[in-house]
Amino acid sequence: MTHMGPQDLDRAVSDAVRALRALAHLDWSVPAAGLEWSCRETAVHLAGDLTGFAAQLAGRVTGGYLPLVVAAAPGTPPDGLVDLVEASGRMLSAAVRTTGEDVRAWHPAGPAGPDGFAAMGAAELLLHTHDIAHGLGDAEWQGAADTAGPVLDRLFPHAPRSAEGGPWGSLLVATGRADLPGLPRRRGWRWYNDPVPGVGVVLCEISPSAAADLYEGGDGGFHWPEEGPGEGTRIASGMVGLAREVGEYHPGWGPYAIVRLSDRRAIGGMGFHGAPDPDGHAEVGYDLVPSARGHGHATEALRALAALAFARPGLTELHAVVEEGNLPSHAVVARAGFERAGSGEDGVRYRLRRPETDGP
Repeated sequence: MTHMGPQDLDRAVSDAVRALRALAHLDWSVPAAGLEWSCRETAVHLAGDLTGFAAQLAGRVTGGYLPLVVAAAPGTPPDGLVDLVEASGRMLSAAVRTTGEDVRAWHPAGPAGPDGFAAMGAAELLLHTHDIAHGLGDAEWQGAADTAGPVLDRLFPHAPRSAEGGPWGSLLVATGRADLPGLPRRRGWRWYNDPVPGVGVVLCEISPSAAADLYEGGDGGFHWPEEGPGEGTRIASGMVGLAREVGEYHPGWGPYAIVRLSDRRAIGGMGFHGAPDPDGHAEVGYDLVPSARGHGHATEALRALAALAFARPGLTELHAVVEEGNLPSHAVVARAGFERAGSGEDGVRYRLRRPETDGP
């Protein structure tokens, strides 16, 4: 997974400020491209995002957004708005630079450390500069590939890549600002602060809103092969809504989409049936679209998800249940290190114990 640091964010700030400063003589009361806000409102929103990210990170905030509001004084000219954007961007860069890599702060797209907030800040700068510039008539402005590329890889591992548009074109496609031939324009989109990397695959947690869409027959914001998503993924997504209704939804202990890195297609779902029980046991399940089977993707996804689970406190054993006659699934769990632990009416039970670690 691409790591982004303060130098990447500084470059995005400089690029955005240079572009916006060149347009400061124009009327910023006009609508920003593709948004309901004016260019002025978009700039204030951008400054608010960057300041908020800095505050979340500096404050080590883990429970939600701080009650922080950023506004521009009435009558502030465009040059002043650009100053506000630049100052808030530099503030976030300072927070990223002075925060340890082990720190995590809350964001609705998942908890993030300094590299995640650097990527989010760069994304906001690139995308909203695009919106303002295009709204003001500069349809030629593009974010630099050496910034757009890392943002895309860090936050949008699930998004298809544009062969013609390069990283910048792919970022616009991923955020619903451009079309990709053969695919509908994204209406609902999100980024992923904490994707789970594996060999040839990456797992993206299915949020409650994405789960609701999948359960109702949508794509959950992912690009699937023609036969996907599978019934198991839709059923697991429906359980997210039920868990929320009864107060048993635990972020990180639900379903994930398995994304194949070769083409950025979601090829299945894998996840936990719930958080660990009082004994520290949790159960995992998965399904894969037929065209993606037999290539080792499920094994690599299970290895990655198990490593994630055991990196968290409270889990001692991970369980899986496989139907007696499902030989490919028996092979998947065995290759991932699970051992047989008995049989029952529901199938053969497997377990994977927490790896032993060397003491101090």
